[in-house]
Amino acid sequence: QVQLVESGGGLVQPGGSLRLSCAASGTISSIAAMGWFRQSPGKEREFVASINWNSKSVYYGDFVKGRFTVSRDNAKSTVYLQMNSLRPEDTAVYYCAADASSRLRLGMSDYWGQGTQVTVSS
Repeated sequence: QVQLVESGGGLVQPGGSLRLSCAASGTISSIAAMGWFRQSPGKEREFVASINWNSKSVYYGDFVKGRFTVSRDNAKSTVYLQMNSLRPEDTAVYYCAADASSRLRLGMSDYWGQGTQVTVSS
C-alpha cells in the first residue's frame, strides 16, 4: 500500500504562486511515477502533471502552458507542484496520485491523496 498526503493549498490572489507538496509513504518502490490532478465543482477531474522516479519523463496537461512545474525529491519521497501566474480558473481541489506514467496520463491511479484546496481570488 501507498499513502499520499498533500499540503500547501490555500488562498492566493490572481497572478500569485503556490507550491503544493505530496509526501508518499508505504511501499513506494512499487510505483513508477507520481502526479497531480485537479477537480473543481461541476467539472471532471483533470490531469495536471506527472513525473517518474528519475525525473526524465515529465508530462503536463495542455492548460498548464509553462505556468506549473512538477519536481520531486526522492530522498524525501515527495513530489512538488510549483504553480505560478495563478488564475481564478485554477481554483480546484488538487490531488496527488501514484502509478505508472501512462496510467496517470489517462486519469487512472491505484493511489490517491485526500486533496488540498487551492482558491485563486482577489
